[in-house]
Amino acid sequence: MDSIRSWWERYSFQTVVVTAGIGLAWFIRQTQGVAIMETYQFLSRPFQSSVSKQELLQDAQVRELRYRLTELESQNQRMKELLKVRANPKDVGVWATVIGRGADSWWNQILIGKGSNDGIKSGAVVVAPGGLVGRVTHVSPNSSQILLISDPNSQVGVVVSRSRFSGMLKGQSQNTATLDFFERDPDVKVGDIVHTSQFSTLFPENVPVGRIKSINLDKQPAPEAIVEFSTPLGLLDYVEVYPFQERL
Repeated sequence: MDSIRSWWERYSFQTVVVTAGIGLAWFIRQTQGVAIMETYQFLSRPFQSSVSKQELLQDAQVRELRYRLTELESQNQRMKELLKVRANPKDVGVWATVIGRGADSWWNQILIGKGSNDGIKSGAVVVAPGGLVGRVTHVSPNSSQILLISDPNSQVGVVVSRSRFSGMLKGQSQNTATLDFFERDPDVKVGDIVHTSQFSTLFPENVPVGRIKSINLDKQPAPEAIVEFSTPLGLLDYVEVYPFQERL
């Protein structure tokens, strides 16, 4: 008994402190620290800003409106750029928003929010800022599916603007395509502009396609070039669709 009393007299303070600490930790864990947060709010209230909740809400609304205005200005700029791109000024195009594209077919096809109810038909040509995008392959009353020129199944007859040498453009599922020339020794340079050929059966002539990025004149059986698309196919928001009759 004397030994217990002696131990208590010696370690009573440490025991009380440890017990209180364990109890406080258990309490904080059980209440998720709510009590501490309330105590902090009470003690810091005299030092907090006197801005009312209503003013904070108004500031948030002003910021939201500012963000919306920025987005509208961006969309307006894109629409202005679209208006400058017309494959044939005689044709009346239909403006449409891109409403879908799959992660596994990002460079293959897109879905737009206009269809047969808007006069769109299969085979229609699609352009965007920069030039050619693709052609309509399937149409429903309110949407249309577009095969992009970056799809490996897509083939476009093109010509080099400077030298008039022709070839066949094939997609690579990215923002570049391969151009196989018909001639064995074509006059082509890096930076040359490429557009659709007058011999293309699926697209009208003189629609911008891209720029020569690299050349391999030793490729067999025909020289090959890499063409970088002038239209950012991976970032499409709006496109223009206009009718085109496939040439036989």
